[in-house]
Amino acid sequence: MNDRYDAGYGGDQDDRYELVGYDEYGRPVYRQVAQQPPQQQSYDPYAQQQGYGYDPYAADGRQPGQYPGQQYDTGNQHPVPPSYDPYDTGRQAPVPPYDPYGQGGAPGNPGAPGTSYDPYGRAAASGQQPRVAEQTAYIPQQARPAEEPDGAAGGGRSERDYETGQFAFVEEPDGDSEDVIDWLNFTENRTERREEAKRRARSRLIALVVVLALTVVGGVGWLWYAGKLPGLSSSDDKTGTGTSVAAQNRDVIVVHLHNTKKGGTSTALLVDNTTTKQGTTVLLPNSLALTDDDGSTTTLAKSVEDDGSSGTRDAIDTVLGTQIQGTWRLDTPYLQNLVDIIGNIEVDTDADVPDPDAKKKGTAPLVNKGEAQTLSGKMAVAYATYRASGEAQNAQLERFGQVMQGVLRKMSSDADGATVTVQTLAQILDPSLTDKDLGTFLAKLADLAKGGDYKTALLPVQTDGTLSAQASGSVVKDVLGGTAKSPDKDAAVRVSVQNASGVKGNAEDARVVLLNGGFTFLEGGTAATTQAASKVLYADAADKDDATEVAKTLGLPTGAVTKGKTSSNANVSVVLGQNYEPSTP
Repeated sequence: MNDRYDAGYGGDQDDRYELVGYDEYGRPVYRQVAQQPPQQQSYDPYAQQQGYGYDPYAADGRQPGQYPGQQYDTGNQHPVPPSYDPYDTGRQAPVPPYDPYGQGGAPGNPGAPGTSYDPYGRAAASGQQPRVAEQTAYIPQQARPAEEPDGAAGGGRSERDYETGQFAFVEEPDGDSEDVIDWLNFTENRTERREEAKRRARSRLIALVVVLALTVVGGVGWLWYAGKLPGLSSSDDKTGTGTSVAAQNRDVIVVHLHNTKKGGTSTALLVDNTTTKQGTTVLLPNSLALTDDDGSTTTLAKSVEDDGSSGTRDAIDTVLGTQIQGTWRLDTPYLQNLVDIIGNIEVDTDADVPDPDAKKKGTAPLVNKGEAQTLSGKMAVAYATYRASGEAQNAQLERFGQVMQGVLRKMSSDADGATVTVQTLAQILDPSLTDKDLGTFLAKLADLAKGGDYKTALLPVQTDGTLSAQASGSVVKDVLGGTAKSPDKDAAVRVSVQNASGVKGNAEDARVVLLNGGFTFLEGGTAATTQAASKVLYADAADKDDATEVAKTLGLPTGAVTKGKTSSNANVSVVLGQNYEPSTP
């Protein structure tokens, strides 16, 4: 048996094979060197399929993955020597492959002809070896191995005992998987960064919109407060200063001109708008309705005569919404001295004014009508107090305004110089004013008058003494920065009383009686001549009942009530005659 093994696989048998290359798996491929004439073989379709490979069931250390057995020539039944195993560490006994036809013998059947066995119980090759021109290593495709009988010779291990190395197909960790994970992480991180960038952009946009909205609201509010808001500047700011009319600063004093010879007063407001640098003389008609301290309605003329400067100032502030800083009482003798001190004035006169001291008729007028007339102190007083027959009181009031503006144009613009002029007059001023205060105030107005930034405005008053809509807008709001608040015309019946009884105290007695009866008393003055019978007049038929009630309240007969002309701001006018009997002795 050993001779047989050596004959087929002896030491010099290796020279019959030579390396011809490597297969696709990197294993060497050998071919058999021709030593004898080739033997005729029949075609075996299974020969190329079985080949020589590694025995996965062998225990002799051959590489896993090879299929066990030898290839047979199906025609002559001679085994073919196996291909060289580069992994064998020693000489290996050839193992014949499984013969499906049972012609060459098989393990477990020792009686089969032509078969010998190796020490492990496998059949050994015998007989003549066919010559193969070239052998190629065969890689089995997981063909099901033949079953090996239990108790095989030599105690070899079972063919089902697999080694770990056999499973070459086990999937190894792929290095590309890390690249895939990195790519997924990169993609996810990039997406998150994009979303975060979008969120930040939206947040910045929202914050920007909020800031812009707050800026717009704040800007509009400031423009509104400053009077620069388009569409409102025309009504709230006609001065072009950018400051609303209500927010402009003004210094105001009230001046009362007292005619010491003929009686009566003329009142004006001197206004210095320090914001717009504009000076104005606002003329107040004597018929302006005011409210006394006791709540009764009176006229400006009556308030000046009865209540004095303090009471009248407060009443004017209430009606016009102003803030008067002081009162300047200017009697006609002081006006004459003032004009003479500053050196005459120039006025565009609108009437010829007779000389009040002339004893003969036909004497030349003291003041001639014309432009740029030079007036002395006496002429200035005559023109300022002149009221022609049949003229309204407003005509005389406007002449007074012309004289005042002429005086300011000649007054010193220096505060100290103007103060010296005031002190020279030696007049008694209102306690709220001092010589320095009045001098400084007049100096500022003088500067505006010389520069052409001075004007005169008449306060429009209706026949009943209340303010008109024109007065509320053009003068009260724009010039004075106030709000018109005339007494309520429907609050009580306004009764004007003129004393023609010849008894001075009768007018005061009638005033007390009317106020106690719920009527509003209006001062009508003293008649030039006395009358025997009293009269109660009404102009509107709707006021007839009120007139009858007034007669009863005063103790006059109802026959005294008649339709006639009333004073401008009264519902009922009363003329007290000699038949009036006072309520108190």
